[in-house]
Amino acid sequence: MADLGKKYCVYCLAEVTSLRLRCTECQDMELCPDCFSAGAEIGSHRRWHGYQLVDGGRFTLWGPEAEGGWTSREEQLLLDAIEQFGFGNWEDMAAHVGASRTPQEVMDHYVSMYIHGNLGKACIPDTIPNRVTDHTCPSGGPLSPSLTVPLLPLDITVAEQQQLAYMPLRDDYEIEYDNEAETLISGLSVNYDDDDVEIELKRAHVDMYVRKLKERQRRKCIARDYNLVPAFLGKDKKDKEKPAKRKISKEEKELRLKLRPLYQFMSSKEIEDFFDNVHKERMLRTKIRELQRYRRNGITKMEESAEYEAARHKREKRKENKNLANSKRGKEEGKDGEFSSIENLTGFELLSDREKVLCNTLNLSPARYLTVKTIIIKDHLQKRQEYLAYVVFTDESKRAVQEVA
Repeated sequence: MADLGKKYCVYCLAEVTSLRLRCTECQDMELCPDCFSAGAEIGSHRRWHGYQLVDGGRFTLWGPEAEGGWTSREEQLLLDAIEQFGFGNWEDMAAHVGASRTPQEVMDHYVSMYIHGNLGKACIPDTIPNRVTDHTCPSGGPLSPSLTVPLLPLDITVAEQQQLAYMPLRDDYEIEYDNEAETLISGLSVNYDDDDVEIELKRAHVDMYVRKLKERQRRKCIARDYNLVPAFLGKDKKDKEKPAKRKISKEEKELRLKLRPLYQFMSSKEIEDFFDNVHKERMLRTKIRELQRYRRNGITKMEESAEYEAARHKREKRKENKNLANSKRGKEEGKDGEFSSIENLTGFELLSDREKVLCNTLNLSPARYLTVKTIIIKDHLQKRQEYLAYVVFTDESKRAVQEVA
């Protein structure tokens, strides 16, 4: 008696309990991955019908020969963990995948299957240098001791060396990055009577100094990689031979600013090639939208597009002139009728332009405004006369007092 819990392919009768593809248009039509990929058709089912992937998360992506028997669900959790925690954080990744996987198993599986396996070879071209770099490894990473090894001296003249305060035999500058870093170890000495705390403290100082040296060397490598010294001296001949650079849009400037932290992991040419490709993609999308617009308007040949664009520009020009004329006419009409509510009232002709605007804004009749204005002016003149009389009286009083004295 057949097991009712198992599922079988309707074409080859293979068991598909762990993974099957179900047709969304035909009833009870489930195929195994091999028959589906081969385009099997049976009964009313056709290969172009819609489908749905059905699995319990128990099948393996790499086949039964893969080590560890990782299920599809674990593979999905692994990819989520590498995106969330980053390459190298194997402890957190193992906790995310599940308690059944140790950090060593997670690292071995990811490196062997996704980096050195067929998937890594297909997705990561061999032309990319340092495909995967452990930045704490003994050589090659930003934190490796090999970064303190002196680089080849710069090929510059004596005058340029003096301008940069550069010492080629030591590959040093008179003022280095973090120039006070040596003060961390300048006063250290090894004493046989040091206790454990003092020894660890001195080791910490040495470690901080080494890190500063590595950062100093890393910045020198970036200057060499991007040819910053020749560019500073104005002798980058290669740039003079290059054609004029294209104009960078505002969107690309914002994108360059966001991706700036990633520049240290790429060469200058790789970065420029990346942004050139982004610009080409944007231009292609614009061209595609333009061609789609032509197609919607019934244009199927490029010769017809010039005539269409000329007609479109004429229509837009006429529309713009019409809108401009309507706007101008509206302004004139608004100017003529600006004081329509008060222009027929008594005293309107006695008002200035500013007074007309004030009366129209406050909904005040010209006669009443003139009355208020007259009262204010009279009151001001009366107060002024009283003030002048007071001043004269005060001056005369002072003069009289001085004569008596």
